[in-house]
Amino acid sequence: MSLTIDTHHHMLPEFFFEATNEKANPVGGLKPQAWSIEKSLAFMDEMGIDIAITSISTPGIEMHDRNASKELARKCNELAASMVLKHPRRFGALASVPMPNVDDAIEEITYALDVLKLDGVVLFTNAQGIYLGDPRMKPLFHELQRRKATVFVHPNASPDPVAHALGLTDNLIDFPGDTTRAIAQLHYGGTFAETPDVKYVFSHAGGTAPYLAGRFAIVDDMKIMGDSSVTGTSADTFRRLYWDTALAWTDPVLNTLRHIAGMDKVVFGTDFPYVRNDLALKGKLKINSNPELSAEEKKQVFGGNALELFPRFDSIKIDSK
Repeated sequence: MSLTIDTHHHMLPEFFFEATNEKANPVGGLKPQAWSIEKSLAFMDEMGIDIAITSISTPGIEMHDRNASKELARKCNELAASMVLKHPRRFGALASVPMPNVDDAIEEITYALDVLKLDGVVLFTNAQGIYLGDPRMKPLFHELQRRKATVFVHPNASPDPVAHALGLTDNLIDFPGDTTRAIAQLHYGGTFAETPDVKYVFSHAGGTAPYLAGRFAIVDDMKIMGDSSVTGTSADTFRRLYWDTALAWTDPVLNTLRHIAGMDKVVFGTDFPYVRNDLALKGKLKINSNPELSAEEKKQVFGGNALELFPRFDSIKIDSK
């Protein structure tokens, strides 16, 4: 079996979950399995996963108390660094940053990447209603560009109260929708164009963006969102981004990603510990048995493409399982 890297693997220490989620009403509508380092490792062994790139999940570090946000981000990052130190062949880690305060976010990125040596940054589609493509976020992305960072983007619930009045769980429609909003604003607002060296990974195969690729192209052709000479076309952007397979492993999704991005931009993800173990395994087997994918493409999706994002693992020799 080829190298397998889980790029969408959450660490949810109790102190983070208690600070950011209501136990009776968890963000997104689904209470995850209880998490521990040992449970992550057991899941990886069960699934045949060599390496997991850990990140916190919704709602991110977006508490209304600024100091509490900074302290929570630091605590999460130091825990992640300790996991990598103890299990360097099994874990990578994405830095948590206190949002939406840009200065605090940049300060924590500096510590997490320069001192703790984490592998990238996790950002959320919106923080307290401020989306990543908002002009106020530009200094943050300029810093990420300077560092040529890997950035994993995870959805958050929409700030629109109407979206929560339909009797539908956020993780059914609103999370994919919020990912699509973020991609569109980052593209048409010029952030992607201004950060050519940042490597972006979007959760859940980019929400609904792949399905809407043709619609994006029509908007570009009609110049509804302006002239694309500066931003590039949406088709250019889609070929540049990376897309993970968490909750998005079915044949139509992968086939769409092949056409809009190429299989060299698809990375494996499970969404542990939110998804049930049996469903995560089903997703892995579904990809592995997909007749549309060549053996080389499967090798790329399971681990090869992720090495472009997390190159330090390229030097770690892992025995095939």
